[in-house]
This record gives sequence, C-alpha cells and structure tokens, in this order.
Amino acid sequence: MGRCNITLGQSLILVGFSDWPQLELLFFIFILIFYSLTVFGNTTIIVLSRLDPRLRTPMYFFLSQLAFLDLCFTTSTVPQLLVNLSGLDRTISYGRCVAQLSIVLTLGGTECVLLVVMAFDRYAAVCHPLHYMTIMHPRLCQALAAVSWVGGLVNSLVQTGLLMAMPLCSHCPNHFFCEMPVLMKLACEDTRGTESYMFVAGAVILVFPVSLILGSYAHIARAVLKVKSMAGRRKAFGTCGSHLLVVCLFYGSAIYTYLQPKGSYSESEGKFVALFYTIITPMLNPLIYTLRNKDVKGALWIVLGRKLS
Repeated sequence: MGRCNITLGQSLILVGFSDWPQLELLFFIFILIFYSLTVFGNTTIIVLSRLDPRLRTPMYFFLSQLAFLDLCFTTSTVPQLLVNLSGLDRTISYGRCVAQLSIVLTLGGTECVLLVVMAFDRYAAVCHPLHYMTIMHPRLCQALAAVSWVGGLVNSLVQTGLLMAMPLCSHCPNHFFCEMPVLMKLACEDTRGTESYMFVAGAVILVFPVSLILGSYAHIARAVLKVKSMAGRRKAFGTCGSHLLVVCLFYGSAIYTYLQPKGSYSESEGKFVALFYTIITPMLNPLIYTLRNKDVKGALWIVLGRKLS
C-alpha cells in the first residue's frame, strides 16, 4: 500500500461486526441490555456511597472511583458500537478516533493503577487492622486516587503520541472502536521500533501493577491464615476474593490485547476480547463487589425504604 497521511478531518470506517450481519441485531439487543445494567449498577454504587454514612470508608471511596471509571469507560465505546450495529453510521472522523483512543487509554491506565491502590487498601485493612483508619487517612485516599488519574493520563499521552507520529494507509479499522493494536495494523511504515516502546509502556502499566497486587495478596493470605476465627477468615477472603476476581478479569483481557506482537494479533478475536473488558467486566464489577456485601445491600434497602415511605 502507498503512504497515506490521514488528517484529523478525514473519516475512518469502523468495520465492527459487519462480517457477521446475521448477528448484528442479536449483538445490538444484548449489548444494549448489558450497557443499561452497567449504567444502573455503577451509578447505584456511586449514589449509595454518597448517601449512606456507613459507606464513607476508604474501601467504598475507591469502589465508587472504580464505578465511575467503569461508567466512563463503557460509555466511551458502547454508544458508538450501538450506532455501528444499527447500520446508521459506521464512520468516525480521525480526530474523534484519536480522542476516543486517548480517553480509553486514560481510563484503562487509571483503572490499572486504581486496582493497585485498592489492593493496598485491603492489605492495610487485613494486615494492620488497628491502624487502618490512621494509615488510610482521607487525604491519602484522595492523593492515591489523584495519582491513579495522573498515571492513566501519562499512559495515554505516551501511547497516543506514538500513534499520531505514524502515517496510516487504510481508512477501515477492523474493530468497533479505535483501539491501539488495530490502528497499529493500519500503519504504512515499519512499526517495530514503535512496538517496542508500546510494549514497554504496556508492561509498566500492566505487568508492574499486577506484580504489586500479587505481592499485596501474598501478605494478605499469610495474615488471614493466622486468624483463628473462621468467621474472620471467611469475611477477609470474601472481601479480598472479590477484588482479586476483578483483577483477573480486567488484567487478563488487557494483557492479552496489549502485550502480544502485532503479527500474532487476531482482529476477529480482539473484537470479542474487547467486548469482554469494555462491556462484560464493567457490568460484572458491581455484582462481584456487592452480591455478598451486607453493607451495600443494607444501604440499598434503606434508600429504597426512604423512597417508598
């Protein structure tokens, strides 16, 4: 293909799931339902953490931050996907594509750092329960949340800047939103050098946080096994297990997408993996964290009782 510099005003055509036209209506219905559940579940967590005094603790502060992130993350991609599936408009300007990529990378990077912060919060709660509220002071919680957002923004600036320096040869990304591995495949030039930089950036924002999280949970597991009370063990493992499940779901799909060589990346598989971490995981997070959480369920019943009375 010839060299082609796509400018901000030019349009790209998102292929989406047009390769399976017979499934587009089914995808549209299910994705609309999942998106509605995601918005409802994460909004509920944010509202409850504001309204109920029992939920004004560090754990629920970070959980509300995660809910806000998931709400923004899924909203940055799903409305575009629904329009694409309806067949009304499959185009997106290059400027909007870059903006979408930047937002997705910012939110995804922020979530990577925030999950580390949440692991540290659980470490402080389980391993140092008597000093927990002293360690997790409100100012520290706000500072850690701010560091998460700054980390996500830096990740986005680095990776988006590297992409914009490359000329693109095609107007048809084989995806339902603007994602880095897919856009890299459209590049006209040899991308091995850029891929190396991208891999380092991906390792910093993905592998390093996972290592910190696993280290935190190794200390937590050791502390929990020393607890003599079975009820205490069950409560600690229940709270930490839900967080660890979220970590596995999010990091597993992200590492699969961002840390494999461009040559081995399958665009068809990538679309379904992207569905998992843009729609399924944000929908499941509220359920994972609240299904066995008596505080959240109690707060919900109190708020509903006020509405009905």
